Order: sequence, then C-alpha cells, then structure tokens
Amino acid sequence: MDRPSWAPDEIDITRPSVARVYDYYLGGSHNFEADREFAAQVLEVLPEMATVAQANRAFLRRVVRHLCAQGITQFLDLGSGIPTAGNVHEIATAENPEARVLYVDNDPIAVVHSRALLDGDPRTEVLDADLTDPGTVLDHPLTRGHLDLGRPVAVLLVSVLHFVPDEADPAGVVRAYAGATVPGSHVVITHASDEGGHSGAARAQNVYNRDRSPNRMRMRSTTEVRELFGDLELLDPGVVRIPMWRPEYPVGPEAQRYPGLAGVARH
Repeated sequence: MDRPSWAPDEIDITRPSVARVYDYYLGGSHNFEADREFAAQVLEVLPEMATVAQANRAFLRRVVRHLCAQGITQFLDLGSGIPTAGNVHEIATAENPEARVLYVDNDPIAVVHSRALLDGDPRTEVLDADLTDPGTVLDHPLTRGHLDLGRPVAVLLVSVLHFVPDEADPAGVVRAYAGATVPGSHVVITHASDEGGHSGAARAQNVYNRDRSPNRMRMRSTTEVRELFGDLELLDPGVVRIPMWRPEYPVGPEAQRYPGLAGVARH
C-alpha cells in the first residue's frame, strides 16, 4: 500500500482510525483503504451513516453559533478529528473575529492536518493529547497560553464519548473539564445511541466492537447521556435526538429514530 506524503511515518495505515473513518463518512480525502473497508462494514448495517455524520456536523454549526450569540469567545474542541469544511474556528470567527479555538486530538493525521490548515492563525491552536487525560490537556502550556480559563469556555465533546468506555469514567472526564471552567462556561455533548430499538445502530456498534475496530464503542441512552453532564444546568430542550436540538428548519418524524443524542449544559 502506497503511503501518501502527508501521512506521518509513525502511523500504521493498514489499521483503521476513528478520525479517518469519520473523515470518509463526511466525504473527506484523508483516509486509507483500511478506513474505507471498515466504513463499508458500518454502512452495510447502517446505510444512513454518512447522513448521520452530516447531521452531527450541522448540529455543531448550530451550537457554535448559539454559543457565540451568548458571548462565548473561547472553544476547547476535544477529539476534534481531521479538518473538514465547517470547522469550529471557521464558524466561530464568522460570528466573532475575536474567537479563540484549541483543537485537541491524539490521531497523528488529525494533528498534522489541523496544524497545516491553521498555520499562521494566531487565534487557533492544535494540541496533540488524549482527551481522557484532562490533567494533561488542562495543564499543558499550550492550553494555558491560548485559552483564558478565568473567562467562560465552551467545552466541545462532539461524537467522541461513545469511544470512552465505562471503566474510563466518561462522567468523570466531563466533570474534570467542567470543573476547570468558570460560571458561564458550557459543555456540549453528542453521543451515539441505539435507544428506541434502532437495529442498524446496534449492528453498527457491533462492527465497532470487533477485533479490527479502531476503537470500541459504547452507545448510551438518554438517561446515561444526561448523567454525563452531572450537576450542570441543561439548556432547553435537554438531551434530545441530534436533529431536534434547536433545529433551524422543521424536522420530520424520522428525526425520532436518529441514532444519536445531543445536549448542551451551562456551568
């Protein structure tokens, strides 16, 4: 298998990556044969997966615009993935040119491409770190230098916590980030769910939990996702199917079956 010039030498391009598989769902070009083969297995059991990813991206646009309207100018995007059109910094700076964004990911290609895309942009930085290690992320000089944790911050955990198993204490991870922020800060979560008996979602989870999976997946219910927010104050309409969180246009009944949940909470 030929290695493209943009692929870091240290990565194994024969094994799929969550970030690169998601890039493929979104129509990106920074993925390999192994990623496309894995994505094909998911699409076989959940054909609407590309539409699911796009709806998740549309939610990201809505929520960043909402937060900017609330006066939030700092964004900590955890598990940010490979850059595609409509990144957080593009949305935020369109609303407020003073907005600052710190992207955090531990996928080498996501980090390389984020840095290349953002080269020379003083309001956006990229940190190579694991979101499940809040101490390292929060205490890193890049974080401390780029974000002012004495002012409100939006902590974004978009489509990542379903890859954090129960034994890694995802609620504790959220609590650590929220606890490092001041009142007026927000936490944003989207999360895969097979609640409601969505057979395709359950089968997709099984694909992610096979031996060659890039990461094991743990889908959670509305109650479980709500619990991830702890004592934070959930904004209306609470934890709902992703297309139903403050939609810009009327949504049809199919939104009730969308295999993912979203919620936004205020510190």
